[in-house]
Amino acid sequence: MLNKILLFVLSTLGCYDMIAQGCSDAGVCSAGNSLLMDTTTSKHQIQLGAVYGIGFEDLVYLSPYLSYTRRFGEKLSINTRVNFQYAKGSFGSILDAGDVLVIGNLKQLDTNSRTWSVLFGLKAPLTQSNSKINNYSLPLDYQSSLGTFDVIVGTEFKYLNWSFNTAIQLPVVNLNRNSFIDEYSASNDFPTTNLFRRKPDYLLRAAYTIHTKMEKFTFKPNLLFLYHLGNDSYENIFGIREEISNSEGVTLNANLIANYKIKSSSSLELSIASPLIARQIRPDGLTRKLTVGLVYGYSF
Repeated sequence: MLNKILLFVLSTLGCYDMIAQGCSDAGVCSAGNSLLMDTTTSKHQIQLGAVYGIGFEDLVYLSPYLSYTRRFGEKLSINTRVNFQYAKGSFGSILDAGDVLVIGNLKQLDTNSRTWSVLFGLKAPLTQSNSKINNYSLPLDYQSSLGTFDVIVGTEFKYLNWSFNTAIQLPVVNLNRNSFIDEYSASNDFPTTNLFRRKPDYLLRAAYTIHTKMEKFTFKPNLLFLYHLGNDSYENIFGIREEISNSEGVTLNANLIANYKIKSSSSLELSIASPLIARQIRPDGLTRKLTVGLVYGYSF
């Protein structure tokens, strides 16, 4: 049964080449996903990682990040993460800071077979999503942040090797000053996102963790369901706000995480994700055909 699950995830990653939302930016998808803190009881962990992504219209991304996790007793842990992004495409290339993400995990139940936790967090932007190349406005596909302060709340339940978590990401303060207007661009590949406003995202994830006999390797195939709760909007050249039709909808991603325990205090983690289902219109620029991430974790 375990071999079939693993084979299914690997085969779907290899067969689907759709363009789709890679994730709900550096936000809700990070909640409860990593294996790194599952393998240690240390109070501190530092993670250094990077994600390579292939996006819309031959865009490629490299997104490095630095993360720190602190345990407070047996029930509470808080993870802080800072993201950056390098994007390269037909408009040129740009490197910029992204977001600061803080996510807490508070255990409400913890037994040998079951764990139930409450997830809570905040995402803060480091840009206003209006970075430019040679003074030309760029679509959100090139931006390193969506320019919003978001609140993230959710819950996670683990039973033996199974884990399920659900969360919602709510934009509460909009600092987005993007000024990209399709009519004034040489390219028709990206929708207008002038003074963009985005709707919340809802996430549901199911995962199964596989431990090898020597416990050096751990595998975590999972399916991630995302629903974008409404149509996003922008301000047109006349100052009138317009909805972006068909930007509401479902994304379904297949994801595989593999963790190698180098020694008791350090580990290396590889993740691969690809979409199975996509929203019809993705003006927020969270479009990825494939993402591959690598992260090193050190505990002390």
